[in-house]
Amino acid sequence: MTDSLSDMIACPKCDALHRVPRVAPGEQAKCVRCGTVLMAPKEGAMTRIVMLSVTALILMVAAVFFPFLELSVQGLGTTSSVFDAVLAFSDGLMLPLSFAVAALIVVLPITRFIALIYVFAPMALGWAPARRAKDAYKLAERIRPWAMAEIFIIGVAVALVKVAGLAQVTLGPAFWAFVGLVIITMLKDNFMCRVTVWQTLNARSPS
Repeated sequence: MTDSLSDMIACPKCDALHRVPRVAPGEQAKCVRCGTVLMAPKEGAMTRIVMLSVTALILMVAAVFFPFLELSVQGLGTTSSVFDAVLAFSDGLMLPLSFAVAALIVVLPITRFIALIYVFAPMALGWAPARRAKDAYKLAERIRPWAMAEIFIIGVAVALVKVAGLAQVTLGPAFWAFVGLVIITMLKDNFMCRVTVWQTLNARSPS
């Protein structure tokens, strides 16, 4: 990047170029063309992101291994977990689907949470960024669209509406863990100002 563009930022919606402003915590910088928020740093954001990511990891373990739901029909019942759902596609030609379900619902979200903890925890303590923290943050941003825990819970909710008329459905602790996971993920992303993250990483990284 040339010196003339090193202090510029492009709007993610309309591509209008702006000079990177100085924005205090609690304030916002918006695109002059379309009004998209470009920067919105928050006080104590790094500490909150770390805490929320750790909480999300704990909820993910509960969401995967605890009972997700129980179906009862005419006195016969069965209980299943997300782990059981992944294993249900593990035979024959359905094996790739099993890998896809495990990756999109479990592996990628966990990878992203761990990467964010690795990036933000040292800086939240006032230390220099961890080794290869920039690469870890790039990874977290690249896999963000593919971490589909929230899409999974929406799909389950739609399926439950259809199944409810055929069987008695009891929601297990893993279902509510997934709901909490989605809420925490939304809160975490709300605290994250990506431009500020890169500015902090560049400012604190050893030259």
